[in-house]
Amino acid sequence: MTQGPVRLDVAVGYALPRAGLPASVSFRKWVSAALAGRIREADLAIRLVDAKEGRALNRHYRGKDYATNVLSFPTDLPEGLPEGVRLPLLGDLVLCAPVVAREAREQGKPLAAHYAHLTVHGTLHLLGWDHGDDVEAEAMEQLEREILAGLGIDDPYRAG
Repeated sequence: MTQGPVRLDVAVGYALPRAGLPASVSFRKWVSAALAGRIREADLAIRLVDAKEGRALNRHYRGKDYATNVLSFPTDLPEGLPEGVRLPLLGDLVLCAPVVAREAREQGKPLAAHYAHLTVHGTLHLLGWDHGDDVEAEAMEQLEREILAGLGIDDPYRAG
């Protein structure tokens, strides 16, 4: 585990009207919480999209023809870097605003809390966490619970 504050650059792009969407400062806070104690320096981009773009990205990159809540695109570091050289580029997150809003309504969650959860979830994917099997899923979900609790957000996996 690393110690001290994270040097963080989060670029947030809104590909749809920003009304009702979290501000970039909120996304930065959520990413910072997910990275705290895990990485010292990170650059990443977050893009909020509509259902059309979310569906197109999910179809292109995952072969699934529907808009999903969050997509994570970890950075592939170029080969041939000198030993010990680390680039702070972590990757990109894409959040589909209509899907996030629909899920929050259906699950009875505050919209900001659902955005926080999906941002933390996506950021953990950028760090290499996965939920491919039950053991991995439980470990990742527990870490998400701990990070979100530190932000004052209820357990996102608790049935409401």
